[in-house]
Amino acid sequence: MIHDVTATALSGFTESVAQSSASPPYGDTALLDAYSNAVVSASERVSPSVAKIDVTQSARTRSGEERERQGGGSGFVFTPDGLILTNSHVVHDAKQIHVSLADGRRFPAHLIGDDPATDLAVVRVDAPNLVAVPLGDSQKLRVGQLAIAIGNPYGFQYTVTAGVVSALGRSLRSYSGRLIDDVIQTDASLNPGNSGGPLVSSLGEVIGVNTATIMGAQGLCFAIGINTAKLVVSSLLRDGVVRRSYIGIQGQTVPLHRRLIRFYDLPNESGVLVISVEENSPALRSFIRDGDIIVALDGHAVAGIDDLHRLLTEEKAGVQTVLSVLRHTERLEIKLTPTRRMD
Repeated sequence: MIHDVTATALSGFTESVAQSSASPPYGDTALLDAYSNAVVSASERVSPSVAKIDVTQSARTRSGEERERQGGGSGFVFTPDGLILTNSHVVHDAKQIHVSLADGRRFPAHLIGDDPATDLAVVRVDAPNLVAVPLGDSQKLRVGQLAIAIGNPYGFQYTVTAGVVSALGRSLRSYSGRLIDDVIQTDASLNPGNSGGPLVSSLGEVIGVNTATIMGAQGLCFAIGINTAKLVVSSLLRDGVVRRSYIGIQGQTVPLHRRLIRFYDLPNESGVLVISVEENSPALRSFIRDGDIIVALDGHAVAGIDDLHRLLTEEKAGVQTVLSVLRHTERLEIKLTPTRRMD
């Protein structure tokens, strides 16, 4: 009797070991499936909105002769009536623009406006049955979350790559020479032709506009935050250009210490850290310093770079403005007068 019970137990144990060694751990399989499903779902949702943009530009040879040059990049439809967001450097000074969609259709497009200072542009196509991609909120991003890039690298249409958000709050110099603040760094692989394409979250929402890589480096790719793009697009649609007031700082969004939030009863948990102050700028003349953290402008709370850009409108140029800054543990109200700047 004892012998029979022991044999049965040993037999069951052997079968259990054999099954566990034959199949991978359930947890790893589930994680891989979830990752794959997230990438597949997001790419299927966004790919119909991704555009391949072909551009004809004029270029001068060394002898001064003018010739046509072919170029291009990517973009994405963000309204059903044919508005497409892309990079400024893709369509700047274009003589002709053509847009190809994932369903094989191809249309001529015209430029609504571009902003070299943020490397963003809007073009329009007259086409029916367009699918607009949903826009997310780049201020809610967290380092490490999934990031999916869709574009047309080297002409290979609708290529999908995936990685993570590697860092937030980077600064990147645009083609116009101006620093673009609050840029997203990702390791989703980008190549020439990806410029202007969407950087997408696992929910299938656009969180950034892919804009640049560092040649010779691996895993260093950058995208303009979609919140910055929303502000620029509204100005381009209204005026065709972006008019700004200028204070002359370079900054990034940073979290605030809890003690400062409680002590000064601040409405937000973040502000804009001043990384550097430009020469002959309103900020320098008003003694803004590196390391100051801007938390309000004329009484309006500033939680990040996007808020500061939104508040520094053309109407602020030439008008005395009050910046609320934290310097170490002290809160200061500093008066300055922004100047007009058009990029």
